[in-house]
Amino acid sequence: MTSTRGLGLSADQVLTTTRAVRRRLDPGRPVPRAVIDECVEIARQAPSGRNRQRWDFVFVEDPATIAAVAGWWRRGLAMPAHDAAGPAFSRMSFGSAEWRKIAGSLDHLAAHLHEMPLLLIPCVRVDSRSELDGIRGQAGAWGSVVPAFWSFMLAARERGLGTAWTTSHLSYEREVADLLGIPFDTVVQAALTPVAYTVGTDFRPGPRAGAATFAHWDRW
Repeated sequence: MTSTRGLGLSADQVLTTTRAVRRRLDPGRPVPRAVIDECVEIARQAPSGRNRQRWDFVFVEDPATIAAVAGWWRRGLAMPAHDAAGPAFSRMSFGSAEWRKIAGSLDHLAAHLHEMPLLLIPCVRVDSRSELDGIRGQAGAWGSVVPAFWSFMLAARERGLGTAWTTSHLSYEREVADLLGIPFDTVVQAALTPVAYTVGTDFRPGPRAGAATFAHWDRW
């Protein structure tokens, strides 16, 4: 693998500073395919269920197609994220300044997604969509694409690229599948991220709940 120059971050730095970048993406700077190829090479080593390696990455770089995907993404963003009667569980207050900052950055991404040099949609192959009817099937499917996608995002961070894990377009997954020629019945889209160089690389760990709130020993 031919190596492009990275930022020289340690593993811990990459893991703790890989942010969801929405505001600080540079739409005017092209992303060389050689850099993307390196990130895919790293993602290729991610674990998958039974080592079936059933994930695929769909990269979109044609400006007109990016604009069309961005249109579906915005329509999805306007729809409720879930069907529950009340708000989903969160360790962050939706009345906090942190949430207002996130919401503002999401609005910024919505206004500029069509300008990005590259979009990535990670997918997982299934025998049929009925595989996702049960929790075990879902866990196996998502566990066979999420590690590769996250590995790509970590590799991108080391190379000065920003990403943001989003799922808004999945409300219109079939329409995006038709647009991109993805076989809808046997290939499931998992997420979407813009891929672009960041404006500056000085990202820090984000605000999170304390470690003790996550860890359970012996019992819940």
